[in-house]
Amino acid sequence: MTTNTGAAQPISQEELVHAIQSATSEVFTTMLNLDVAPGEVFVEKEEAVPSSGVVSLIGLAGSWVGSGSLACSAACAAKLASALLMTPYTAIDEDVLDAVAELTNMIIGNVKTALESRLGAMGLSTPTVIYGRNFQTRSGGNQEWTVVPFALGEDQMFVQMCIAPCRDSIKKITRTGFPVPHLLPT
Repeated sequence: MTTNTGAAQPISQEELVHAIQSATSEVFTTMLNLDVAPGEVFVEKEEAVPSSGVVSLIGLAGSWVGSGSLACSAACAAKLASALLMTPYTAIDEDVLDAVAELTNMIIGNVKTALESRLGAMGLSTPTVIYGRNFQTRSGGNQEWTVVPFALGEDQMFVQMCIAPCRDSIKKITRTGFPVPHLLPT
């Protein structure tokens, strides 16, 4: 795969959806030995997450920036952890939350890799996992999220991404007001 060294070329909604579906299917087939069935894709102004369950968020940085996430019920998270770690889980604990974070890292990492040939090199943050009841997540800005639901038998999981050109790279500006320390000779 060659990496784009020039200006990043935008991707279409269809390309993003294909990358999400391919990455999710590959991770589930190779790492979990589970089949997933993609559902009907939709776009949301806010991140589409359940009001309770597990959400794992991961940031993307480079000439294109954004976030990716995996959201599911607590029961689905336990099922995913059981398949990944080959140990039965019936409730949320640290292992389950770590497994969901790792699955998010693998899926969004694979999407990132697929998109880099068009968008340029990007980095990934460490996943942040939120678990509980009656919560809501929100992203800064007014971005649209591409949401791809997946059916895992009776359970449902959502893989979603929000990605856009980095404003700083478009305007070719640098941040001011943040001094860079100089190394003093020893």
